[in-house]
Amino acid sequence: MKCPFCAYIEDKVIDSRLSQEGSATRRRRECLKCSKRFTTYERIEETLPMVVKKDGSRAKYDRGRILSGVMKACEKRPVSMEEIENTVDELEMKLLDAGEKEISSAVIGESVMDSLRGLDEVAYVRFASVYREFRDINEFMVELNDMLTLRKREK
Repeated sequence: MKCPFCAYIEDKVIDSRLSQEGSATRRRRECLKCSKRFTTYERIEETLPMVVKKDGSRAKYDRGRILSGVMKACEKRPVSMEEIENTVDELEMKLLDAGEKEISSAVIGESVMDSLRGLDEVAYVRFASVYREFRDINEFMVELNDMLTLRKREK
């Protein structure tokens, strides 16, 4: 591991711990040249499916894109970063469990919306309005009415 302070490539591991959710290992390291300490995170590289976009092109699954979209939807909402990370983690686990080599962006988008619906209704509406490309207020109202109907059924 390259030291972020002096770029020396040898270090020693002082401490290792599993992250709270157990998906990564946190390692505290000390550079053997400058003796400064730094932290690294190690996670298992899992093979996620290729994403088939609306236009038929394919791209590697990018956690950052999903995380960014969920963060934008949850902006200025009472949703913690931990809840956002957990939501994206759960989505990735569903993708891995499906065992598919390819998955459509529509399936991913719908999964994100389902997760956001349970997390924060305003974040859900924000994401849905961008994802579903509402063209006017009527399409927006149809979505809101569907949400209200679902809420009434759940009570």
